Amino acid sequence: MGDGYTARLAPRWRWLLVVASLAVSVPVLWFEPAVLGVAGARVVAAVLVVVQALALWLVDVRPWAGTAVVLAAGAGFQVLFPAFGPGIAFVVLCTYAWLRPASDSLRMLGLAVVAVCGPAAAQQRWLAAGLWLGACLLAWSWGAQARARGARRAAERRQAALEERARIARELHDVLSHTVSVMVVQAAAAGDVFDVNPAKAREALRRTEETGRQALAELRWFLRTVRESDGDESGPQPSLDDLERLAESVRGAGLAVEVVREGEGAVPMAVQLGAYRIVQEALTNALRHARGSRATVHVRIDDGALVVHVQDDGRGGASPWANKGSGQGLAGMRERARLLGGVFTAGPHPGGGFRVEARLPIGEATGGTA
Repeated sequence: MGDGYTARLAPRWRWLLVVASLAVSVPVLWFEPAVLGVAGARVVAAVLVVVQALALWLVDVRPWAGTAVVLAAGAGFQVLFPAFGPGIAFVVLCTYAWLRPASDSLRMLGLAVVAVCGPAAAQQRWLAAGLWLGACLLAWSWGAQARARGARRAAERRQAALEERARIARELHDVLSHTVSVMVVQAAAAGDVFDVNPAKAREALRRTEETGRQALAELRWFLRTVRESDGDESGPQPSLDDLERLAESVRGAGLAVEVVREGEGAVPMAVQLGAYRIVQEALTNALRHARGSRATVHVRIDDGALVVHVQDDGRGGASPWANKGSGQGLAGMRERARLLGGVFTAGPHPGGGFRVEARLPIGEATGGTA
C-alpha cells in the first residue's frame, strides 16, 4: 500500500548518478581480478560498468528493475575484484528508499543486504560484511526519512489547499447568500403587490436593484482578494460599522431588525469581519427559513471578548433553520468562531424563536458601555 506521495528524480540528478557510477566503477578495470584471468575479468567488468550506468539512468522510471540491476552489478564487481567493495550500491539503495514507499523499499533492503554482504561473507571477509550491513541499513534509513519528510510536506500542502478551498467556499457563501436571499424576497413582494399597489412594487424593485449592486460590489472585492497573493485585502471589508446597513437591507425584505451595540474598545478587523459574517448568516437564515417578523442583534464588548447575540421570533423551536438550506449556515458560523479562538452556540430559545451567540476574544479586557 502506498503513502500517497510521489517522488521523482530531476534529470540533472539522473545525470549525476550516472557520472558518479562511471567515476566509481571505471577504476575497477585497473584492479587485480580474483577470477577469470586479467583479460576476461576486465571485459566482464567493462560490460558491468555500462549496464550499471544504463540501469541508473532508468532508476527513476523503472525503480525496482534499475536498482536490482545496479545491486547485481555491484555484487559482480565484488566477486571479480574483492578490493572494490559495493561501489554505488548504497547511493542507489538510498535513492530507492526515497522513491518508493517503505513497504516496498524494505524488500529492496533485503535484496541489497544479500547483494552487498553476500560476496564478502562468501569470501569470509566478516568485518567487511558487517560494515556493508551497517552501511545498507544507514543508506535505507536516510532515504526513508527523506521520503517521510517529503510526504509530510505534501500532506501539509494538501491540507492547506483544502482549508483554502473551504475558506473560499465559506466566504463566497457569505457574500452571496444574504444579498441573493434578500433579492428573492423583495422580488416576490413586488410581484404580490404589482397590480394593487404599483408604487410599493416599484419601491421593492428599487430595493432589489440596490441589493444586487451591493452583491456585485462584495463579489468584486471577494474575487480581488482571492486573486491577490500578497495577502493585501484592501477594499470594502465589512465591519461592525456596517451592521446597520446590513439590518436596513433585511428590513427592506420584511424582517424588522434592531441593532444594539454596547461597550467601547479596539476590535481587530478579523474579529469584526467574523462577527459581521455571523450576524449576516443568522439574519439571512431567519429571513429565509424562520418566517419571523422581528430579530434582535446585540453586539457588546465584554471582558476582553466581542459577544454577538442574534435572536429572531420565528419558528426556531419547531423547525430550526439550522437543518435547512445548503448546510453552510451553522457549520460556517461555528468554524468562523473556532478560527478566531472563540465559542459558538445556537439553538431554539425557550421563549420562542432561534438564538445564535458567539463569543470572540479580542485581547485584553475593555470595559465601559456606549
